[in-house]
Order: sequence, then structure tokens, then C-alpha cells
Amino acid sequence: MIAQIIINTNAKELNKVFEYNVPVQMQPNIKIGSRVLVSFGRSKNLEEGFVVGFTEESEYKLKDIVKIEENEFIEEENIKLAKWMAKRYICNISDCIKLMLPPGTKTKVLENRIKEKKAKFVNLKADIDEIKENIELNKIKSEKHIRVLKFLIENGETNISELEMFTDVSKAIIKTLEKNGYIEIKEKQIERNPFLYKVMPRMSTNLKFTQEQQRAYDAIETAIEDQMNSEFLIFGVTGSGKTEIYLQIIQKVLNEGKSSIMLVPEISLTPQMVDRFVSRFGLNKIAVLHSKLSVGERFDSWNKIKSGEAKIVIGARSAIFAPVQDLGLIIIDEEHDSSYKSEMTPRYDAKIVASKIAKNKNIPLVLGSATPDISTYYKALKGDIELLELTKRANNSKLPEVEIVDLREELAKGNRSMLSTKLYEEIDINLKNGHQTILFLNRRGYSTFIMCRDCGHTIKCKNCNITMTYHLKQNKLKCHYCGYEEKPVTICPECQSQNIRYFGTGTQKLETEINKIFPNATTIRMDVDTVTKKNSHEEILNKFKNEGINILIGTQMVVKGHHFPNVTLVGVIAADSSLNIDDYRANERTFQILTQVAGRAGREKLEGKVIVQTYNPDNFAIECSRKQDYKTFYDTEIGLRKQLKYPPFCDIIVIGISGNNEQEVIKIAEKLHSYYKQRVINEKIGILLYKPLPAPIDKIKNNYRWRMIIKCLYGNQVNCLINDGLEKLYALNKSQDIRVVVDINPSNMM
Repeated sequence: MIAQIIINTNAKELNKVFEYNVPVQMQPNIKIGSRVLVSFGRSKNLEEGFVVGFTEESEYKLKDIVKIEENEFIEEENIKLAKWMAKRYICNISDCIKLMLPPGTKTKVLENRIKEKKAKFVNLKADIDEIKENIELNKIKSEKHIRVLKFLIENGETNISELEMFTDVSKAIIKTLEKNGYIEIKEKQIERNPFLYKVMPRMSTNLKFTQEQQRAYDAIETAIEDQMNSEFLIFGVTGSGKTEIYLQIIQKVLNEGKSSIMLVPEISLTPQMVDRFVSRFGLNKIAVLHSKLSVGERFDSWNKIKSGEAKIVIGARSAIFAPVQDLGLIIIDEEHDSSYKSEMTPRYDAKIVASKIAKNKNIPLVLGSATPDISTYYKALKGDIELLELTKRANNSKLPEVEIVDLREELAKGNRSMLSTKLYEEIDINLKNGHQTILFLNRRGYSTFIMCRDCGHTIKCKNCNITMTYHLKQNKLKCHYCGYEEKPVTICPECQSQNIRYFGTGTQKLETEINKIFPNATTIRMDVDTVTKKNSHEEILNKFKNEGINILIGTQMVVKGHHFPNVTLVGVIAADSSLNIDDYRANERTFQILTQVAGRAGREKLEGKVIVQTYNPDNFAIECSRKQDYKTFYDTEIGLRKQLKYPPFCDIIVIGISGNNEQEVIKIAEKLHSYYKQRVINEKIGILLYKPLPAPIDKIKNNYRWRMIIKCLYGNQVNCLINDGLEKLYALNKSQDIRVVVDINPSNMM
């Protein structure tokens, strides 16, 4: 028997199948998806590989497989999925397979992977009545022995360390009882569950649906009952009750004996979603997967899913690869969010992968959003996805009133503060009424750039061609791309002037200003700088919700999905920040952010109000967000996209070339472009191929960055063209310093 093996490596030239002989004694235990160790090339170290197929003959003299990890394998259907992903996203198969491995298994040496956490537990072995009788007859004389036995009679099986603590005895005492046959000690796996001590009141009854919710539920229910692969878009205004539909349709899937995956875009959304799910389904059925959990916690959640104990998986993008048993439903909440697209190899789109999985398993895929991705809504109008609309809020609360403030007029009046007169007045009223306020600013830090007023020099990161941001609390300048830090500059390095000024506004500065203007108000901030510790997302949100904090200041973490009944005012400090980016989706992102953040206000009985501060009040994205009018925004934006040949009318492929030698980067970029151009002309391939140019941020982490853009309808022909060019490039260019990456419809054009 000969195994076809993919080696776990990042080397592009090794992205192919290698053949190894399967020793006779290993043959009963090997299968497609098995993880193995093999001797590879001249290396003395063993390499990890994955079996992707078998054959009976080979023209080569083959080495034997050294070891099979018998209890660790990937399902054959996931091997097929990895091959499909590798082809679509132009990366190594092993890069995709690694997404499907248990957390903590990145090392090539299998013995060093994360293992189950085990502990010793003590149980009674002798009959309880016999023990009680022996105590009464004074056959058991030791007070400590009696204390241990009585504790076990009352409490049952107990962790040995806890037994020592509660009974105040040593291990020797417990060992003597074991020797005398009264107890037994067994080693058992214990679960590292981040929500083990979460106490949530059970809410067993479903909430009553509105007519619109019922229609949406019925459509999905029919697909589940008919075992159909259908895609649905629940397009519902903020607060329209999308989550309640998710909960009840998951209950339907549970009743069928099947499991569900629920993807959420932000880690900050996970605690709130988990709370609602735990209150409905209890802890045991739920497993959570996201990057803020420890590796051990993720490993245990993974095993809980694989064993079939967890029937509901909640998590961020990578949770789509969880080893779910009997999958019956996939839900992607806030489907418009850019975080579903990976910016690291493999650069996959979780929505497209989810669609592929749903088709393979013949199950429904449900997408939900108040501001759908333009391409998703386009497919829904075409009929490729079934559109389910929720036009009203579930609890009959009104959508908030949105008011636009022109900051140019504020400047003309002499107001240079971060708050317009109108927003100041509304915050003041809200404080007096005892209601809560959210202030949204999508920039962290204190000042966003530092400039010399005499010569105009800006302070940039020494590793990246990007301005440094000042962080007041640490009194440091920080680069948000590579993490480089330095002390604040007091003298201009160009002209030696001391006329250094700090410009721009971040969340730290906003918090400082609010504390000055409203000294009696309590504030809390939520951005990347305040959520570095484990569970910090949940702690901040709980403090704001339960401790009556007046004002929550935050970046886009505060925008999506959160439900705060007492929030009646939302202030958007700088609506223009997302408009002024080099990305064709700038208007879409602006509309989505403003609509989502506005949706945090007035979600229950209290009416909500939103103040949007901008220098571009006439921009159609801002104007449509004021009216909460997605359809008018869509009609305008889709016209522009069609005219300019942007998605959904074509795909955009960005080929990025980077390295620490700029001339070498340019040379490679031009070679690649020349090859593609010749092929396009000779074979009459219908694509738009643009010349390579420096990326908008042309240097990050001391790597110079160039890029080439292709507009096309992505398919096999274009895929083969790109792959052929890369293979020729790797054959000619042996330099390890040049990196080429291909991104299909990237979420970030920078």
C-alpha cells in the first residue's frame, strides 16, 4: 500500500503530493486524513504530513512512513474541502488543512501538542452502609479517615486536591483509605470551560414572533424539513429580532438531532450571544471558539464538539472549520462584516467556505444583517439567495431619530472642540434624565499624527511608511501596523524646531475631553487598547450595562449587535473617517457603520436619538444612513459599481509583492506583469490587468510593498493563469526575501 501525502510546509514548491510506503503493521490503522511523521529529503528531523489518497504502484523507490498518530485524523470530506480552498485561494493545501486541526497542534512534533487536561478524582469503592456500620462499630478509628469518608458520602466523587483542602488531610491519608479498599482513585479528563461558572437564568419559552419573523422562520424551517440546500438573507432593521429567529431555528435543528454553527464577526459580540444562547439552551450544549480563549480552552471546546456533546458552536470566522457532528444549519450574523474575510494565508472568505460546506451537506445557510453586503443583496434580488425582510422592530420600539451636524458650521461659529453644540446639549440632557450614551469614534489612541508646524514634517514609524499615533496613558508614540513604540518627539528631526503639535483625535483623547466637560459623568472606553486581557470585552460591556455607567466611548467594537435598554443617545464624532480611505467600499462601510451604531439607541420603550458629526453632510451614504434607507443607498451604490466594474459585477484580485529590497520587489512585480500581459494577449483572456504600483501603504515592517490588480470574473481560466505565473516565478526566483501573495476580493485594499 502506498500513501499519497501532503507535507506540512509553507514552501510553495512543496505544495504537491509525495508518495510513501505504508508498512504492513500500519495498514489497518491508516486512512485518508491520517496525520503521519515521515523522513523528508535530507533533513534529519521528521516532518509532519497528511494522507490525502492511496495508490498501489509507484515508479520511485519509496521511504516508509515512520509513525501514524492513530487518534488524530481529519475527516475525508475536510481533506476535499482543503483541496478546494487551496485551489480557489491559491495557497498550499497544508495551509488549509491546518485550519481544521485541533487548537495547539501547530508544532510538527506530534508529541508536543496540547493534550487533554487531566486530574485525579476520588470515589467510594466500599458500600456506603458498610462504611457507616464500620464507623459506628469503631472499626474505622482515625478521625481523619472518618472525615474523608463522610465527605465522600455527602458529596460524591471529588477532585483529590479539593478533597485534601475541604477535609484538611494529606495525600497519605487518602492513599491509606485506597489501600484498605474503602475508596478508589481514578484519573479523568477535566474540561477547561471558559463559561463553566457563568450563571444565566434559563428562559425556556420562546418569544412570540411578529408576522415578519414568522414568515422568515417558516421559510427556513421548510428547507430544514425538506433537507434542502438553500441560502437565506434575513434583511432586518436593527432590533427587528433576527437573533430570536436564530434561536428558534436552532431549536428546530436540535429537535431533528442535528447541530448548528453560529458565526459572529467580533469577539466583543460573543459574550452577549453566548448569554442569550445559554439562557435558552443551557451550557452543556454550547461550545465557543474564538482567539481570546486560551489554547487549552479552545482545545477542550474542539473535543466537546468532535465528541458530539456540543450541538451548538458559536464563534468567529475560524469556527466554520469546527469538527461538528451531524451539521444541520449554518448561521452567519452581521454577514456584511469584513472580519469574515481572512487577511492571512489562507486568505479565505468564511461566507464562501460556509456556502460550500452547506452545499456539500445539503443544509441551509442563513445570513443576517441590517445592512447587507452589496454583493449579498445583489444576489438576493437576482434570486440566488432567498430574501426575508424584517421592516419593523420586534418590540414595536421606534427607529431612532438621526440628526446630521455640519462641522464646517461649527468651525465658523468658533467651536473647535470635539463635541458640536447639539451633541453637547443632548449628552447633558441624557445625563440629567439618567439615560446612557454611546460615543463612537473609529480611531484609537490620543492623537492620530504629530507634525512640525514649521516645516510640515510628520513623525512616521521607522519600519512602516505610516504616521505614529500618540497614546497618552503610556506616553508613547505607537505604530498600529507593526507595534513599534518610541518616546514622544519634542524636537523636529528635520529642522530642529520645537514647534511640534499633536493633531487628530482618538478614543483616549475623546475620553479625556468628556471627563473635563462632564466631570460628574462616569465613562468607560472600549477599543483595542482596553480589551487586551482575557474576558475584558465581557467585563466592559457588563459594567456599562449593569453598573449604570453614563457614557461608553468606543471604536467599531461598540457598533454591532449590542443591546442596551437604557441607551437613548448615540453620538458619532467623526463620520468622515471611513469615507477618506482608498477603497471602493468606502461609501458602503460608512453607511453600514453609521446605520449599525444608530441601531444601538432606543431599542426598547425609551425613544432614541443619534447625532452624526461630519464635514460631508451631503454625501449620499451619510444622508441615507440618516433616513435608515438601505434601498436608496443600494440603488445609488450599485449603479456606481456597475459603471466602474467593481463587485458584484466582477472580482478583484490583488497580487501583492513585498520584500526588504525595493528594487528587487519592483523587478519581480514587472516580470510577473509581463508574463501575465503576454498570456492575456496571446490567449485572449477576458480580464483587466493593471500595471504594478506601490501599495497605498508602501512600507510595513521594513518590507516594501507593490501590488498588481486584476479585474475579472474569477474562474478556472484565471486561476490557472495566476498559478502558472507564480510557478514560473518560484522556479526562476530563489530569493527567500521576496513574498508574493494573492488575495481574491480582499477586505482591505491598503
